[in-house]
Amino acid sequence: MTLIASAGGHLLVALTVVFFLVGSYAVLFSAFLPLSGFKILDALATDNHYKYFVLLFIPTTSYFVIANWVGWQYYRNS
Repeated sequence: MTLIASAGGHLLVALTVVFFLVGSYAVLFSAFLPLSGFKILDALATDNHYKYFVLLFIPTTSYFVIANWVGWQYYRNS
């Protein structure tokens, strides 16, 4: 395995952890903790609608892509 591939894997894991932590703060922890002082985190904490949209966008998109791919495979192989 090359150094570039290893760095790319580490970057992907790091970004996944950051997304999970920010999403957890926005949905779960912001209701119990005071405002943090960071503008973006405070905007997520005070928002009541779009913080769920950001988190649900990824699984919804993943489902759509997988369902589209399966439908395309059925069409090509029929």
